[in-house]
Amino acid sequence: MSAIQTKKNVGRRDWLTQALLLGVSFCLQPSLVLAKKPEALEAIQKIIGSNALNEGKVKLVLPPLIENGNLVVLKVGVDNPMTEQNYVKAIHIIAEGNPLPNVFSAYLTPRSGTANITTRVRLAESQKVWAIAQLSDGSFWQSSVQTMVTTSACTEEP
Repeated sequence: MSAIQTKKNVGRRDWLTQALLLGVSFCLQPSLVLAKKPEALEAIQKIIGSNALNEGKVKLVLPPLIENGNLVVLKVGVDNPMTEQNYVKAIHIIAEGNPLPNVFSAYLTPRSGTANITTRVRLAESQKVWAIAQLSDGSFWQSSVQTMVTTSACTEEP
């Protein structure tokens, strides 16, 4: 084996070792790459602007104890008519412990029929999750759930 081939192999091994250590560090110390409550609150503020955030109308269903954070069933519904004059414009899900706090946003129209969404999300750790509904009259309504995740989803930022 020539000196050049040996150097390439060592370089490749070093790179793989560093990549493995980086991946393990994300799993063992997820708090280094996860959003915190201030970032989640900032994301909520960007959504609602200067409007008030009201309690009620929104029902967020999320298990209080989650065994595996990789595939978590999340259901959200808004008790509001879906008429041309009064409907749910958007539903936003914010999770304070995920790398990016905005988990998803769904935009609705009066033709959507109902404001009920069921989906699967990844949760990186035990955390508080908010559902925020924006109505056509400009009001914002919210609900939140505190969850405990026993096996965290090991996520990376995109």
